[in-house]
Amino acid sequence: MFEVREKPKRVERAFLVSVVRRKEEQDQAESLLEELAELTDNLGIKVMGRVIARARRAYARFTLGKGKVQEIIDLAQASACDVIVFDNALSPSQQRNWETESNMLVIDRHEIIIDVFAERARTREAVLQVELARMEYSLPRLKRAWTHLDRQRGGGVTQRGEGEAQIELDQRMLRTKISSLRKELLEVEKRRGIQRSKREKVPVPMAALAGYTNAGKSTLLNKLTGSEVFVADKLFATLDPTSRRLKLPSGRPLVLTDTVGFVRNLPHRLVDAFKATLEEALVSDFLLQVIDLSSCEVEEQMETTSRVLVELGADEKHKYLVFNKLDLADPALVKALRIRWPDAFFVSAVTGQGLDDLLAECDLYLARHLDEREYLIPHDRYDLVARLRRAGAIMEEDPRDDGVFLRVSVPESMQRSLRAFLVK
Repeated sequence: MFEVREKPKRVERAFLVSVVRRKEEQDQAESLLEELAELTDNLGIKVMGRVIARARRAYARFTLGKGKVQEIIDLAQASACDVIVFDNALSPSQQRNWETESNMLVIDRHEIIIDVFAERARTREAVLQVELARMEYSLPRLKRAWTHLDRQRGGGVTQRGEGEAQIELDQRMLRTKISSLRKELLEVEKRRGIQRSKREKVPVPMAALAGYTNAGKSTLLNKLTGSEVFVADKLFATLDPTSRRLKLPSGRPLVLTDTVGFVRNLPHRLVDAFKATLEEALVSDFLLQVIDLSSCEVEEQMETTSRVLVELGADEKHKYLVFNKLDLADPALVKALRIRWPDAFFVSAVTGQGLDDLLAECDLYLARHLDEREYLIPHDRYDLVARLRRAGAIMEEDPRDDGVFLRVSVPESMQRSLRAFLVK
């Protein structure tokens, strides 16, 4: 990592800004600013004010005209803010221009999300992914860091020359570190692939929980499986894929995986960085799309989740809509959604309401898509019996002189390895 030459001051008070081009973008901008406020609050930074600024055309230097720029700076300073946060993406030069003009720290949604991710990362892979995303984001912004330092020193000619030379050195060091991180991540991904391969050899069907961040997926996983996965009422509380096993009403096993929550305008760099956790949705047999009934933006959050699933190539998976937080929902909204989505499930991961019906439907789905077959496994291949027993896939077992008779329910991938022992 490039050398840190000054200890950054902890920011505490933020002023939020959203730039829109057309009047009809106002409502969405208000919604996105509300989400940005929650992200900022998650970092312990108090939001002192916010503004939606309209610009009929793009301004390369500030994204806004000079008059509006000064107005925003005055508002932020009047609230004693020490950081201005843009919901829109800022280029490195725009960031520098704003900081020079305001003499304040200026960041965008991208940087806020990276910081939130950094606080939530729990496994080695997540830590590496966050570090990589931060470094890739920082690389074109090294000049901005040295501009800060030059102003503090007085900004003489000699210092600027020193800064330019140091920027080149820092860039080389940062690129080397990025390359090293990518190699380490490849090793981590390789190990995860081996673990997944081992899991796939055990014939247990899999389902993935997908949905907007803070929709209650981790709480739902805990309630269904009786496990204790980290839960917090914060955006991105879950960054790492967490898989737990449960038993369906028929006794059939199911592996359920929690995944990172989605959010609007998630920077593409972070979508790529956390594809590892989202890939669990790709290898699952079906999806449970979890929606937060207590949110005032149910439709928008559903659209965001669906769009990300399309980007991942997981949109063709069989999907159940699971409207969660029924205990907090407006009855009128629930009634309207039941009419619009008659096949959806309305549940509360806290009270357990509706979960029995959801599990019963998962059971029916697997019964329709997992064939029951009868096999006679010879005694010298008892390893297959052990695998099936561990998976809980055996519906009937009968020891015989010439082997073990089994009636099992397994996915097609496992059927291939058992084909030689199929009872005609």
